[in-house]
Amino acid sequence: MDINGVGVFVAQVAAQIDIAPNSDGLPGIAQLRTIVGAVMTVGLILAVLALIVAAIVWAMGANSSNPHLAGRGKTGVLVALGTAILCGGAVTLINFFWDVGQAV
Repeated sequence: MDINGVGVFVAQVAAQIDIAPNSDGLPGIAQLRTIVGAVMTVGLILAVLALIVAAIVWAMGANSSNPHLAGRGKTGVLVALGTAILCGGAVTLINFFWDVGQAV
C-alpha cells in the first residue's frame, strides 16, 4: 500500500492538523448563541405543555375506559419526556460527542 512513502507522508500530515472551534471567526456568533438559547427555552416550554396535555388525554382515556385514548396519552407523555430530555441535554450531548470525536 505504501508507494514510495506516500502513506507515511499522509499519516504525518494528518497528525499535524489541529483545528479547534473559533468563537471569534464569524460576525454574529454571540447573537446566534442567544437565538439558539431562546429556541431551546421555547422547546422546553412546549415540551412541558405537551406533557400536560398528554397527561390530561391519558387521564381522560383511563377514566372513560377508552384504551385508544389512554394509549395515545401514554405515547404523548413519552414523546414529551423524550423531547424535554433532548432539549435540556442538547449542550451536554454535543459536548460529549465533540470530546469523543477529538479522541478518535
